Amino acid sequence: MSDRKDERTSVAAIGIEALAGTVPRRKRGLARHSQSYQSAVGEARGWRQMLPFIGPAFIAAVAYIDPGNYATNIQAGSQFGYMLLWVVILSNLMAILIQTLSAKIGIATSRNLPEIISDEWPKKASIFYWLQGEVMVMATDLAEFIGAALGFHLVFGLPMIPAAILTAVCALMVLAFQIKGFRPLEMVIATMVFVVVIAFSFEILFSLPELKPLVQGMVPKFQGTDSVLLAAGILGATVMPHAIYMHSGLTCRRVIGQTPEERKKIFRFELVDILIAMLIAGLINAIMLTVAGSTFHGHKVITDLGVAFDQFGHFIGPSAALLFGIGLLSAGLSSSSVGTLAGDIMMQGFIRRQIPVFLRRVCTMLPPLIVIISGVNPTQALVLSQVVLSFGIAWAIIPLIIFTSKKRIMGPLVNHKLTTGAAWCIAAIVICLNVFLICQTFLGL
Repeated sequence: MSDRKDERTSVAAIGIEALAGTVPRRKRGLARHSQSYQSAVGEARGWRQMLPFIGPAFIAAVAYIDPGNYATNIQAGSQFGYMLLWVVILSNLMAILIQTLSAKIGIATSRNLPEIISDEWPKKASIFYWLQGEVMVMATDLAEFIGAALGFHLVFGLPMIPAAILTAVCALMVLAFQIKGFRPLEMVIATMVFVVVIAFSFEILFSLPELKPLVQGMVPKFQGTDSVLLAAGILGATVMPHAIYMHSGLTCRRVIGQTPEERKKIFRFELVDILIAMLIAGLINAIMLTVAGSTFHGHKVITDLGVAFDQFGHFIGPSAALLFGIGLLSAGLSSSSVGTLAGDIMMQGFIRRQIPVFLRRVCTMLPPLIVIISGVNPTQALVLSQVVLSFGIAWAIIPLIIFTSKKRIMGPLVNHKLTTGAAWCIAAIVICLNVFLICQTFLGL
């Protein structure tokens, strides 16, 4: 126990030294870009006070527009039209609450969730969490990497193996921005997110959905077992475990509040960041489903992203197919970099170890490269990766709710009882749906 206290003291010392600018470069880690609330806000007034806090939620939001979301949204829209639009809206509301808790625990404690798990629970639990976390990162990278490679394949007509190699080069280039700090990386990823927004904004203009059926799609309803299964796929893939760990890591030492009042102000600013980023992610998912519904419903059920690309070209035109491919490419590259960042945060937090981020990136790129070279269908690999990710959902959500409900840990930012109750309901829904998906996949129940 004394060793853990020493570790906590050293971490806190690094944070304090970072504020003074005295931390050696090799020792700073995530703390090297920390600053106090006063130095971050300075003399700024009004909306300018929020600028230092905008960014972390955009990185976390990338997990909600990854290629796996493309697959479920396109299939749902093509098979059931706008009927499951309400599921996308509900899933986005759930994601807002979970990511809010993740950001809040970092702000309240100046530690990320993996560090708190390591401090509060036995060492064996930390090692288990680290091992399953690395598996989750690999599964995440499998989906994102294959999605980006598929984007290069569709947009530029490259064979999948050269497309995969190009994806690897581009992913390393994106990650290089992290060397200069989180802000440059956030700017690059936010730009990629807006590329997806622009691409699907034009898609919806091309497809011109009918307003009345669109509004009806916001009313909860199902149509047979298949619609329930697809709804489970959309909801079950809502909360990605790596996004929970990562968001707490991005907020814990970004701006450090020295007093409870400062921490409350930081949290309010971060809440604005979360609302903007997650609403954009929700809008993208809603547009994906809407475009698929208005274009394909009644004609063809689309279960393959390559087929979706071809059919956009057939039903709307080459421009629509190109925009779909560009959006998929941008989403894949941005979310792939985020998975690597999450793995770095988890390793530092759970076992207090770190490897060079580029070495980590190369290691996590090997499995998807092997999958692509082996000739496995990319969309099937995407679906399999989502099933693997389902196993990690509970391990991330449960400790997040437990710790954010403890006043000893959270101080004045502890959850309200209603917040805790809502979070446990969401956890139960997400976990049950993921168990349902796993049973459907492996047992055919």
